[in-house]
Amino acid sequence: MVPRSRRLLGGAAAAAALLVPVVVIHPAVAATAPAITGGSPVFSSPAAFDVSARFSDLAGSPVDPGELETGDENGPEDGPFVPDNGYTTDGALQSTQGAGAIAGPTTSFEGISNQDNFNTFGGRVNPPDPNGAVGPNDYVEMVNLLVAVYSKTGAQRLAPTAIGALWAGFAVNDCVDESGDPVVMYDQVANRWILSQFTTRGLSDPTKPNFNCVAVSTTPDPTGPYFRYAFTTGFNFPDYPKYGIFKDSYVITTREFGDLDPNFYGIGVYALDRNKLLVGNPSARAVRFILDSSVVPINLMGDGLLPAMVDGKTKPKQDAKIPIIGTQDDGGPYGATFDALNIWDLDVHWNSAPTASFALNTQLPVAPFDSVFPCAPTSRDCLPQPGISNPAQFLDVLSVRQRPTWRLAYRNNGTYETMVTAQSVEASPGVAGMRWYEIRRVGNTYSVRQQGTYAPGDGVNRWMGSVAQDKQGDTALAYSVVNGTDVFPGIRYTGRLAGDPLGQMTLGEATIVNGTGVQRTTNSRWGDYTSLNVDPVDDCTFWYVNEYYTAAGQASSTAGWQTRIASFKLPGC
Repeated sequence: MVPRSRRLLGGAAAAAALLVPVVVIHPAVAATAPAITGGSPVFSSPAAFDVSARFSDLAGSPVDPGELETGDENGPEDGPFVPDNGYTTDGALQSTQGAGAIAGPTTSFEGISNQDNFNTFGGRVNPPDPNGAVGPNDYVEMVNLLVAVYSKTGAQRLAPTAIGALWAGFAVNDCVDESGDPVVMYDQVANRWILSQFTTRGLSDPTKPNFNCVAVSTTPDPTGPYFRYAFTTGFNFPDYPKYGIFKDSYVITTREFGDLDPNFYGIGVYALDRNKLLVGNPSARAVRFILDSSVVPINLMGDGLLPAMVDGKTKPKQDAKIPIIGTQDDGGPYGATFDALNIWDLDVHWNSAPTASFALNTQLPVAPFDSVFPCAPTSRDCLPQPGISNPAQFLDVLSVRQRPTWRLAYRNNGTYETMVTAQSVEASPGVAGMRWYEIRRVGNTYSVRQQGTYAPGDGVNRWMGSVAQDKQGDTALAYSVVNGTDVFPGIRYTGRLAGDPLGQMTLGEATIVNGTGVQRTTNSRWGDYTSLNVDPVDDCTFWYVNEYYTAAGQASSTAGWQTRIASFKLPGC
């Protein structure tokens, strides 16, 4: 979400991107195919660094909300309109709900709402892009355009606060703007918090550079001081930043659009020197790769890539490369000839003479899926809501975006590594479901361990989900739900145990919260990502945050969303 105007990936830019030849790198011939890389690494130093006061003391700092919008995000996220050519059978469809018992939430409490935006800025925004992270004692939530800290029982330790307040007095004043697309992470090895947002002034003034603003807590207390850094992305706007933690790097992937060159589109891949960030070293370096759509086939990058984020107590091996994963659909907009996971390897060595490389490892064919949903009149008007007859008020499914949804959850299991991620798809005609994947790596060879599309045949749309595994290898999947008759926008989850039949969510479905209202804005935007995380204390408890609607929220605004934070366990962990 960006509260300033953004260019469309349409017109000349979209046409240029779609004319790029498609290169097929099937695993069987990958060894003999020409290497596809992100080019040469570019190392840089922070544009600015300092140490903040306690965040709790900065919370009252004056901030510039920029041009708050009540729902219009007109920009590259819109993408080219892709017409629906009819439903294509899903090759991994699970059309019945699992029969296994599943417990309800252990904890469930209200998170940030759009009313909090109104109370802070005098206006509301949409979508919220809810995400969170859990530590030993705290849960930190970020949305557009706020951050809050809670105890694990839901008590507010830091009331909803403007994200820009964290950057009050920083040398790069752009970071003080309320720009959005925030991400929060908890680094369990270091016992530190990472809070981020991008900047947008380069969009309105192309002579100004853009930045990823990254704050690392100086202590385990997320309300305390932070080491504050700004890393420039030059004159490319770094849309949809997604973060990962792997070995000695914090990793960022972005969708980049040229401020000076409106025809440029690419994927940015950044690594930050984690060890130096953690101690507040002002010379902490960054390395950058750019996948330029005029050079690299766009089907290999799509609309975004996800970097791995380590869960669990076991660190990756020191020589392990950082997995970065995307997806492609042969019925999508970028000319792919088969449905696949595209897997890239990032390798970074931080030393006195740092080195880095970024290259495509393989494409793993997956069961057929259909990402192009029958949306009309625009590509965002997709999912009906109870009592809503105007298609312009249907909800955006975002399945046409060729990318997996946050997070790429990684575990080192000793003899093999495993990663899970998911994406929204058209599971059956006109019904959204969640396609999820478990990928394994042995040595440097990847394989699809299992995959499934969860869509019980009840006419309920399930989308905008997130997936993770606990220490036993049990998998949980959480998501939004809605239909056009009696299911208001709400939040549910399901799961499977490690030894269950592959490709199946074998447990039943549990409800975090039932919605009682609908979203009435005609921009149709739903959050672009949600976040399922695993508690570092027991490595069993899942924590999830997503948005939903109540009748009161519906009455207060066309975009009166609320968020709910909940925890739960799967049986036996």
